Amino acid sequence: MEKAIYKDNRELTLSREDEELLEVGKRVLKQEAKELTNASSRLGREIIEAAKLIFDCKGRVVVCGLGKSGIIAKKIAATFASLGTPSIFLHATEGVHGDLGMVCRGDVGIFLSNSGQTNEVLEVVPYFKRFGIPIIAITGNVSSRLGKEADLVIDASVEREADPLGLAPTSSAVVQLAIGDALAVMVADLRKLKREDFALFHPGGSLGKKLLLKVRDVMGSEDKLPSVSHRATVREALFEITSKGYGATVVVDDEGKLKGIFTDGDLRRLIEDRGEGGVLSLPIAEVMTKNPKTIDADELAAKGVLLMEKHEVSVLIVEKDGLPIGMVHLHDMLKAGVA
Repeated sequence: MEKAIYKDNRELTLSREDEELLEVGKRVLKQEAKELTNASSRLGREIIEAAKLIFDCKGRVVVCGLGKSGIIAKKIAATFASLGTPSIFLHATEGVHGDLGMVCRGDVGIFLSNSGQTNEVLEVVPYFKRFGIPIIAITGNVSSRLGKEADLVIDASVEREADPLGLAPTSSAVVQLAIGDALAVMVADLRKLKREDFALFHPGGSLGKKLLLKVRDVMGSEDKLPSVSHRATVREALFEITSKGYGATVVVDDEGKLKGIFTDGDLRRLIEDRGEGGVLSLPIAEVMTKNPKTIDADELAAKGVLLMEKHEVSVLIVEKDGLPIGMVHLHDMLKAGVA
């Protein structure tokens, strides 16, 4: 008997029926993995030419399919767009009822059909031919009508579907999707896609925020910067700290240049070392932290988080030409979704 481990670390012994059911699930993954391996071994010049064709495309990639292949086509179109290649999904049936108006000269078509004989998909082909739009077919039957009509054919055939009857589009759908992913990634490689480029297409995601947000986007405005003169006392610094909400204040000289920082943590340590008596009257220049951690306003906010983690601080002073212009707190980073 096998044991299943749940999130709360409970262990449950599987019954014989459950073990048999588990084997069904495992067989599906093994069969689909086998078909992916077979598909990988078949890939050759055709997918290279397809990737180059898409890379050179001046328009968009139009991914067309119907049924389960249509669902896979929609995901492939989304993957291309996610990786910087303009792409749309064309439902084969809707295409011949008006949606072909979205297809333009300069586009490239990717047609999905496991049988290669899907009538609705084949009805779209003449329109592409009429306007000289090249067609890449991803099909399980390279000798089919679709295979013969296409400019490039990628073999997506499978030995067997993964369901017990060998009929449902399981293995074939996975292979279609994987080939689409391969094409999208190959084109991204040709484009020399960088993480920063990827972030531009995902500005609302965590990666986009990490790669796009600058420190100046996160820091407080200059008028909210807690600041005291190097001639101030600890009492004056404490008032400034509590009024601005950063838990710290910068210390500047008569010209406004940065001399140090004093935090509420510094105050606690000062009281522990010297006791409460007379601490508030001490000159801030005597007890401040010199050479505080700073960052430029145009640096990525993500770099600020790394600096905070490295130096175990919760605030950074934003500096420009030796002058403090702002302050950023770890809480600001968390709120912005960077940390």
